[in-house]
Amino acid sequence: MSIRLALFNLGLRFSVKRPLSRIETPEEMRALFERQAEKMLRGPEDAHRLAERIPRGPEGSDARWFDAAWCSAGRPDRHRAVLYLHGGAFIAGSVGTHWRLAAALGKAAQARVLVPEYRLAPEFPLPAATEDALAAYRFMLDRGLDPNRIALAGDSAGGGLCFLLAARIERAGLPRPAAIVAFSPWTDLTCSGDSIERNARRDPMLPAGRVLEASAMARGALAADDPEVSALRAEIAVAPPSLIFAGSDEILVDDARAMARALAAKGGDVRLEIWPRVPHGWPIFQGWIPQAEATLAVAGDYIARLTAA
Repeated sequence: MSIRLALFNLGLRFSVKRPLSRIETPEEMRALFERQAEKMLRGPEDAHRLAERIPRGPEGSDARWFDAAWCSAGRPDRHRAVLYLHGGAFIAGSVGTHWRLAAALGKAAQARVLVPEYRLAPEFPLPAATEDALAAYRFMLDRGLDPNRIALAGDSAGGGLCFLLAARIERAGLPRPAAIVAFSPWTDLTCSGDSIERNARRDPMLPAGRVLEASAMARGALAADDPEVSALRAEIAVAPPSLIFAGSDEILVDDARAMARALAAKGGDVRLEIWPRVPHGWPIFQGWIPQAEATLAVAGDYIARLTAA
């Protein structure tokens, strides 16, 4: 491990892992995410975002609307798009915390990126987030975007949400997107992966002792192994080609491995990359550690190839 990465991981233990182990309410977690994003997260110098509104039902009905943003940098292909689902344990996160990452991924993929403000638990437990993600995907199709030129992407809870959304898209009879890219996905809300205990001390960012609590908040009345909750059990007959990233020391690395195995068992085209010693959801730390930019380059190339005209 490089000195730069080692020092960065050490900083995360004090600035993120310790506060996460002590927070008592969802509101505190959300405030921590927003504060840390504003203070330390970086993006491309030419990154920008444009506010959007998405209907939860057919336009022209009495549908409620929710916020989103189009994020981009560089010179995106206006016909190529990514639906990016932010992380935050289904409890926190927003356009504000993730738009820089979305813009950086968009720059690497030469795509525009839509980031929806999906509903958060515990006020709105799963499957509310999946329903909003599906509404965002419908919105993109209704705007004339070719599904063969749309990719799904997300980190942590958002990475798992990509696969929950893929199941919903299939169930709704909608055309499937061209690809999925998931960074450090949380896919098993039963929290039964061995790495939660094995990497409890090694993980520089996530406190293992809070995972079951986060799962309970995220799923509300649903069982942890419900296919509407755990992407690992999502009922996907034919998944889009998928690229899954995880760090070797993450408490959730076994979630990524299990998801890759589950997709492969169904004949899916899946690629799993385990990066050594990087923190959870590390591409968000672009500008701090070179592994972030390197991973975004790999992900961007994957999206660009699979969404080529």
